[in-house]
Amino acid sequence: MNSYAHCEDLVRTADKDRYLASLFAPAEVRRYLFALYAFNAEIARVREVVRTPMAGEIRLQWWRDALQGEGHGEVRANPVADALIDTIASCRLPVEPLLALIEARSFDLYDDSMPSLEALYGYARKTSSSLIELTAIVLGGADPIAGGLAGPAGIGSGIARLLLAFPIHAARGQLYLSVDVLTSHGVNVADVYARRATPQLRAALSDMRGRARFELDQVAAASNRLTAQARPAFLPVALARLLLDRLDARAADPFTPVEVPQWRRQWALWRSARKS
Repeated sequence: MNSYAHCEDLVRTADKDRYLASLFAPAEVRRYLFALYAFNAEIARVREVVRTPMAGEIRLQWWRDALQGEGHGEVRANPVADALIDTIASCRLPVEPLLALIEARSFDLYDDSMPSLEALYGYARKTSSSLIELTAIVLGGADPIAGGLAGPAGIGSGIARLLLAFPIHAARGQLYLSVDVLTSHGVNVADVYARRATPQLRAALSDMRGRARFELDQVAAASNRLTAQARPAFLPVALARLLLDRLDARAADPFTPVEVPQWRRQWALWRSARKS
């Protein structure tokens, strides 16, 4: 199995939504999308596969070295790294956003609270917006419109994904909701870790869903300016409203995980692609 085939299999298993969105891209560039999304999946799951933050930091440093050409000879033996390095060269991708994504994901290794809304937006830009922009470059080259819309698209969809994962994060002592938003609603952080669904916490979560929708509205208002080539990069964003609507429906019980059936996700992707 070659490196790109390995990436495709990894994305199909670990990130089904982006895998399905990739199928709407031209066949000749899909392998590059699989490489990007496989890299993202590898970095996103570092906390899940290590026992200590230090072990996670070592894994992230390995990826930094690989992207900066400082790794040892075994770097290309890693199929995801091999495909990603080839993708960077073939599509003339900037390395800096990938390094920033790695840096942002170091937050995942610890149980620190997200200190501010600004920090949360920065995290979403580096982990989600940058991935959308890089995908758009693969599809059609550098595009200022796609680059500009990737910002709010990544923030809106990134926050939606974090809100969906709120019960999981709370159970293991992580807090991605920004402290300043919680404080503005009078939330006691101890209530979050104790899984108490107070009115103040429900108000804070509703506030965050509103902020995510605001960002998504900016994208929707200007989506007609996107080129046909860049549109597949934004398809995964179509799922964000579906997630937010489902969270609204279950707002009274924020600590129970919300499931969105796969067929609903596929239907939303297909409808978005048809509109494009």
